Amino acid sequence: MTLEPVHIKIMSEMADRIGMSAEDDSTEELPDLLNMLNELGHDGKLILKSLGKTFRSKVNIDNMSLTNDPFDITYSCDSGSTNPMAFRSGLYVDICHGGIASTPSDFELHSKRTIVAATYSPSPLVTIDTTSGWGTFDDGQGRSKIVRIGADLLKTRVDRMVHNIALYLCESEHILWMMDSFDSKGFFIMDGPIYPKQLMYWMVVESKEVRIKEDPVAKKILQNYIDIMDHHMKKGMPLIGFVKNPEDMQIMITLRDKKGMKHLPWLRDSQFFKNVLSLGKGDNGRNGRWITYTNWFLQPNQFYEGMIKSTSPMLDIDLRHDHDPEDYAITFFVIYVPMLDVLFKVEAPYGFTKDESVRDLITRKVLFDISVNGIPTTLSKVDSLAKIGRSEKELVKGMFKGQRFDNTYNIERWGDMTDE
Repeated sequence: MTLEPVHIKIMSEMADRIGMSAEDDSTEELPDLLNMLNELGHDGKLILKSLGKTFRSKVNIDNMSLTNDPFDITYSCDSGSTNPMAFRSGLYVDICHGGIASTPSDFELHSKRTIVAATYSPSPLVTIDTTSGWGTFDDGQGRSKIVRIGADLLKTRVDRMVHNIALYLCESEHILWMMDSFDSKGFFIMDGPIYPKQLMYWMVVESKEVRIKEDPVAKKILQNYIDIMDHHMKKGMPLIGFVKNPEDMQIMITLRDKKGMKHLPWLRDSQFFKNVLSLGKGDNGRNGRWITYTNWFLQPNQFYEGMIKSTSPMLDIDLRHDHDPEDYAITFFVIYVPMLDVLFKVEAPYGFTKDESVRDLITRKVLFDISVNGIPTTLSKVDSLAKIGRSEKELVKGMFKGQRFDNTYNIERWGDMTDE
């Protein structure tokens, strides 16, 4: 049943009563808050430090798009997922399909694909035909692998862990497979953060319900990301993670709880940065053709649920690495596009950004890409390349003969609500 005018009217009245002016009231405080980010600690550990002077700046989109791309070739990796599929038998499966795109296009590179199926069953008696090595298909253009999470390692968060293993194994293995073919004078963009942060958390937390830290594939994934960083730092080929929907809350938590600033209205760091980077009326506000951005920040430690752990994937685990541990720490800067009202976070390992000239080069590259295409063109390409569409997901589900999908009322009512 659709809403009647009387329903719309009461919702309008409610919205008027809920409206608040916290953004306007906090505007004058924003520059001082930004300056507080020069160095920010949590329980005696540094979680944020400005690389160079703290600032906010802007560039004109039209002028920036007319400059030259600082790099002759750009690469990007992404993977599409069926999303975790649960069956009545207790079996969980997620299949991820990874690819790499380049600008200018390299069709030989685009044709290479990696497919990983991550599986889980709580019963050790269930047979899953895993593969010890890689199977090949399409005359060697593709590789495939089936892995299984140990039967006694998960009691909760099964869907999330199966997805993380499939996604991060697929992407990291595809990058490792392809990276020797990259032009070392190019630029590499990962879709999302540079490290598998959710998996990293469960690799250090003590939990009887989620013991993924005991899974050898999970450790292999973290080693893969170290190997990727080592390769790029050795080649001097800049690497970033382009985060389209940043969800961090550590800055706001620290300012509110550790600095006594209980009045701050923002929950997520992105909300704070949007207000910091919003244009004044003299710049035409959201109608102005500008991009605003911050300086770079070093984030050597980050906390989850009261825990503080390194932003490096080495954590407390013995992994091979070629560089100093701090070189793997996350650094980032934030970009806001007022005309779209969207905010992006750009990550890179400290091994690159400790050099001011490299920071400036990466900043200029990202600003150029956003000015030209809204998000980096190569990211758009690889998203189309790797995506598994809704109809294809349904087709894959039907391939599991003898298995009945574990349907729920929400799925029956709303369908697959996951992103394509």
